[in-house]
Amino acid sequence: MNPLTGTVALPDGTLVRGRGRREAFPPGPLPEYGLYLGRPDRPRRNPWRPDWPAAWIDWPDFRVPREPEDAAAKIVEAYRLARSGQRVEVACTGGTGRTGTVIACMAVLAGHPAADALAWTRAHYRPRAVETPGQRRFIGWFATHRSS
Repeated sequence: MNPLTGTVALPDGTLVRGRGRREAFPPGPLPEYGLYLGRPDRPRRNPWRPDWPAAWIDWPDFRVPREPEDAAAKIVEAYRLARSGQRVEVACTGGTGRTGTVIACMAVLAGHPAADALAWTRAHYRPRAVETPGQRRFIGWFATHRSS
């Protein structure tokens, strides 16, 4: 199987691509599943909808998900699909704050200690990933409240 261009290997080897939707779409194979972070009912520009199965988390920029339990379930499901070998991408508008937060949560699912998930994500995904104190707190919340 061909992995997505630009994937990150989580601590257990699971591959996931994080990206910003405003960036040019990477070359190579398409995702088989996408987890998108934002407001699908109110796109600012370009009402983009992927041609592959996807889920959306209602997650305002620089904030945390409006429905944390729903978000946690969707993050767990996307990780499960990636772990099973599907090509999974996670994306928000810029690809840094919200996407970085989800990748940190997936690192926790992959066995990385929650207390170090932010540092791991910044070292392996983007140096400025997870942009706000609320997003940092969400990683800790996720580690204790997720349903695996």
